[in-house]
Amino acid sequence: MGSLSSLNSICFDRGSFVKYQDEIKCSRVKKLCVRASVATSAPQSLQFEELKAQKSEKFRIGVLGASGYTGSEIIRLLANHPSFQITLMTADRKAGQSIGSVFPHLVKQDLPDMVAVKDADFSNVDAVFCCLPHGTTQEIIKGLPSSLKIVDLSADFRLRDVGEYEEWYGQPHKANELQKEAVYGLTEISRPEIQSARLIANPGCYPTSVQLPLIPLIKANLIEVKNIIIDSKSGVSGAGRSAKEANLYTEIAEGIHSYGITRHRHVPEIEQGLSEAAKSKVTVSFTPHLMPMSRGMQSTIYVEMAPGASTEDLYRHLEQFYEKEEFVVLLKKNEIPHTRHVRGSNYCLMNVFPDRIPGRAIIISVIDNLVKGASGQALQNLNLMMGIPENTGLLTVPLFP
Repeated sequence: MGSLSSLNSICFDRGSFVKYQDEIKCSRVKKLCVRASVATSAPQSLQFEELKAQKSEKFRIGVLGASGYTGSEIIRLLANHPSFQITLMTADRKAGQSIGSVFPHLVKQDLPDMVAVKDADFSNVDAVFCCLPHGTTQEIIKGLPSSLKIVDLSADFRLRDVGEYEEWYGQPHKANELQKEAVYGLTEISRPEIQSARLIANPGCYPTSVQLPLIPLIKANLIEVKNIIIDSKSGVSGAGRSAKEANLYTEIAEGIHSYGITRHRHVPEIEQGLSEAAKSKVTVSFTPHLMPMSRGMQSTIYVEMAPGASTEDLYRHLEQFYEKEEFVVLLKKNEIPHTRHVRGSNYCLMNVFPDRIPGRAIIISVIDNLVKGASGQALQNLNLMMGIPENTGLLTVPLFP
């Protein structure tokens, strides 16, 4: 009655993927066998056993600070992740509550109730996403079991110089030894270091949108490291979920809200990354703005090109540098990146344009500040740390309109 066809499946075994072939019967009526990670045409009992085996082999994930925007995005992204299962969620002010009561859009997720950090049991956890505010994260991470893999979404481990951290964040660093261990997790730039790390300092949203286009150009000596001007705009979710007068609807709606002029805390993070690329001190002019939208980020960057370089050179280098990357996309020439085209996704769209001023270029980079600018990049990093394909759980198509 049937013919034999081969179906490539993937078996997950704690960080390693082993391909094997199952022979399945395809009926004469349905001659098309589709390649997939799960054999949908296999007998129901076989499917159940495979799914049960997969579930037992999942990495157990803790989300610290699950009641904030970045925490909820982690949970959303993990909802369809085949290799990660949330076994712990903390939220001190929401302890004892379900995630659905705090975020109704997650009401169908079968997850443990949130607990206070002090009551958290890490014996059933392999890795942690830390989505807590800066300043509180250091001591909490310092007290976690050393066996855990950690991706920290706060700013506490991003600045290598703890003195600089104290200058910009107004308090001394309380985990100097851990700071030495932390790896800055700009995925496309530091992939080898991330793969072998235990603690990742996940980049900030503005620094991600700025460094992805600039670091390759600086390393290639195609732009000058002086007179870099960065004009960045973010959705209000970038300011967090806590109640603040400046973030009220009537304060933000129908206007543009500039803030942190010359003193935004992402400045030293941006300059650290660019200085490392240039192998010399880089100082930038950076001005952020809140826009009347919930999410999305655009950085418009004005640069002076190196002598003899052209916008065509800049474009070609970025094209070559990111040619094989999944999430960083250089658009076709003259196409303008827009935040609405990355909403809800882990993509960064960018492009290069000639300025009217000779010798200068304009670079536009857009991301979703909560995904590529936070939780999506965090998941990309943990995938790498756990030895699984880094795009796992991140192939959501942008939401439009």
